[in-house]
Amino acid sequence: MRILGLDFGSKTVGVAVSDELLITAQGVEIVRRKSPSKLRQTLARIEEIIAEYKVDRIVLGYPKNMNNTEGERCEKTKEFGDMLAKRTGLEVIYWDERLTTVAADRSMMETGIRRENRKEFVDEIAAIFILQGYLDYLSNSRS
Repeated sequence: MRILGLDFGSKTVGVAVSDELLITAQGVEIVRRKSPSKLRQTLARIEEIIAEYKVDRIVLGYPKNMNNTEGERCEKTKEFGDMLAKRTGLEVIYWDERLTTVAADRSMMETGIRRENRKEFVDEIAAIFILQGYLDYLSNSRS
């Protein structure tokens, strides 16, 4: 069993996948699209990744505001999650993603990735943080 982690943005989707033991999350890629409303190719690519890694469940970052309210990005994320569930038949779990982009950026800074290159990787790393948070939650709830 593997779990897919996604960081859904207006032009990109960061993708991470768990190992089979559900211990660690690894980055896979960033799916890019030319327009925020063009999701067909994005969904098709995610379906390919699901098949390749034999994914059983999807964890989708849920972009709540810092004050715990839900804004327009949450609505768009729910719409995307509904499309994913319908196309794949898999359960989509929404996971609070507040500060994952900040954590991803900080992580890249610490590893010496130059500022101008960070934007290229931030969505994939944010997906790793989202999925790892969920995996840690699963691990803690089992013990």
